[in-house]
Amino acid sequence: MTQSHGWRRFSRVWGLAALCLLAGTVACGSLAEQGPSPEPLARRQAAERITMQGRDGPVSAAVAARDLARVRAEGNGALLERHLGVLAATGETQLLRGNSARLLIDGPATFAAMKAAIASARHRVLVEFYIVEDEGVAAEVGDLLLRKAAEGVVVALMYDSVGSLGTDGAFFERLRQGGVAVCAFNPINPLARPGHWGLVERNHRKLVAVDSDVAFTGGINLSNVYAKGSFGSGSRSRPPADAAEADTQGWRDTQVELRGPVVSALSLMFRESWMKQGCEGSLPPAPPPQVASPGQRVVKLVAGDPRQGINPSYTHLLHAIGAAERSVQLTMAYFAPGSEFVQALCDAAKRGVAVSLVLPGRSDVKLVLHAARARYAQLLEAGVQIHEMTQSVMHAKTAVVDGVYSSVGSSNLDWRSIVGNHEVDVIVLGDDFGQQMQALFARDLAVSRRIEAAEWSRRGVGQRLLQGFGRLVEPLL
Repeated sequence: MTQSHGWRRFSRVWGLAALCLLAGTVACGSLAEQGPSPEPLARRQAAERITMQGRDGPVSAAVAARDLARVRAEGNGALLERHLGVLAATGETQLLRGNSARLLIDGPATFAAMKAAIASARHRVLVEFYIVEDEGVAAEVGDLLLRKAAEGVVVALMYDSVGSLGTDGAFFERLRQGGVAVCAFNPINPLARPGHWGLVERNHRKLVAVDSDVAFTGGINLSNVYAKGSFGSGSRSRPPADAAEADTQGWRDTQVELRGPVVSALSLMFRESWMKQGCEGSLPPAPPPQVASPGQRVVKLVAGDPRQGINPSYTHLLHAIGAAERSVQLTMAYFAPGSEFVQALCDAAKRGVAVSLVLPGRSDVKLVLHAARARYAQLLEAGVQIHEMTQSVMHAKTAVVDGVYSSVGSSNLDWRSIVGNHEVDVIVLGDDFGQQMQALFARDLAVSRRIEAAEWSRRGVGQRLLQGFGRLVEPLL
């Protein structure tokens, strides 16, 4: 366990009371009022609420219709229409056309792709992580950023001051001295950058954007726990022989490599955070992309900002589950979403939807693990399949609904992600990407243990007490 991840556990402990006072009561009341929009309304208003953006801005209705027809032609067109309508019913929906999206499984593949992209940077590199460590793969990325800055590339790094509390300040100072613009999000010291302080409001985003050509987002931090791949990603041909061997495995996580107009949208999101935080150093606009439309993926960028209310990623996923007809597949690092979301999963299972969850069997935050398990009996009774991954620490935050609505990003299903953190997720529409997500989910199932209702009913008193406490404090996690 690294020092930074130890500080993550600490940050959750001190965050409990503060979140209760500053966010918990309001958030709980607000979520209770949120629910799937009536289906007829979703159908009537979908078309007028959907807008399509390309590299040069909004496209015509004819171009948007052609792009959506292409996505429908991938398969399951009726299901796509259903989810598109429900997505639009949550408010004005801006979709981005002409993108490519490539799944990256675990740390080794992700860091290799990110380092290759940074090495090819011509003008600008933007980096934003909750945890930035100063050793191993994170140090390698730091050296690469210094090299690009020395070449004249504008490099900017934003890290969360709580998430990176265990990182030696000398690491960040070395980057500054080497020409990298460095900014701590909401510094712990209120005098460090007056006007930008808040212990509860954290930046949980994970983002790398290179020029206007390629970007990465997902659940992976700049941390050495990702130096090795997990068994779930196929990096080993067998399960670990014992607990000691299991501890040497990397965390299981998912990132997505994006190309196309979504890169500029992610870069704009970074620029807005940089300016709102009063960070030093100007960020010049990036050059035009080398490839105008590198793919045919239609995506939606979802940015969670606690100052603007409930994380829209939560709302979108809640509505998607409410509209599900065939399947709901979630992999979630921290699962403590409250009664409304759990009930949506139960309702979907009861109406015949195949609902399946892959959750951690091991976790760096034990209290969230107990809070999740407190919900198992209700979920199992409704017919939800629950699987726990124990060979590796499950840290991914992904969802695929009906094979046509896929989400990859930084948002957990806990209350900090829902009401307290800045988050970023990407929704990818279509059957082609959905099939890749379902295949990845099947691989995770293969190395996870299914929780059976009969077995679960025989758990001990000690476990029940821990789970009861976890349930009690669930709105604060």
